[in-house]
Amino acid sequence: MKKKLAVLVAAVAALSLSMLVLAGCSSDKEDTASAGFDGNLVVGFDAEYPPYGYMDEQGNYTGFDLELAQMVCDKNGWTFSCEPIDWDAKDALLNQGNITCIWNGFTYEGRETDYAWTDPYMLNAQVIVVKTGSNIVTEADLAGKTVVTQADSSALAVLEDPEACADLAATFAGGAPQQLADYNNAFMQLESGLVDAVACDYSIAAYQMAANPGAYEQVLTLSSEHYAVGFKLGNEDLAAQVNQALIELDNEGAIEALCEKYADQGISYENWCLGK
Repeated sequence: MKKKLAVLVAAVAALSLSMLVLAGCSSDKEDTASAGFDGNLVVGFDAEYPPYGYMDEQGNYTGFDLELAQMVCDKNGWTFSCEPIDWDAKDALLNQGNITCIWNGFTYEGRETDYAWTDPYMLNAQVIVVKTGSNIVTEADLAGKTVVTQADSSALAVLEDPEACADLAATFAGGAPQQLADYNNAFMQLESGLVDAVACDYSIAAYQMAANPGAYEQVLTLSSEHYAVGFKLGNEDLAAQVNQALIELDNEGAIEALCEKYADQGISYENWCLGK
């Protein structure tokens, strides 16, 4: 009887231990699933947003932010993937897990509590650009003019903000800025004379002015801001890992070298602000 009891106790103990081990494994898997990251960093970006993300002449996706993300992945031993997205759908794609982060000249200000962020890494501004030789020089000159910007962009947010530039936007033709899907189209319309001005990120303006010397000029600065990398809320640890990798890359001189590579497209290391 004692023998049978001892065997029974041992069996129960073994079963309990097995259940504890299985419970631990289950917990680990749930933690990994909740983080939503399997080592493949899928970067959501606007493919019409040079120099931060665009398609080159060979049909490959490239740009300052995409190269930056690749460098972070190399440092952390992750796989890098880039996913061109409709900018209007970025939040839905992030929340559904189709992309890991939004990394494409993504403005931090005004979205502080909407995402898990890295620290801001690049200084930016919202500006008004016109064709060289235009009679638009001041805010008053924009009255009755057709001003275009990208849908769901930071420039649009500034122009719709009552505490920022909503009063200015109300003077535009139609009482508001016109919206297009991407900035390449906006500058094509500016060049052809279909619109009078483009409201956009300084980085976009700098790229267009560098790529088309003498064609455009910046006449107004609407606001200053910063770029950062945005993750789904709950992925703060992942954002922190990316942040640390960016700091290390900067200390190694890799960031300055990348800025120099894109200097002819309007990128300047002077505007890099992470860790400074």
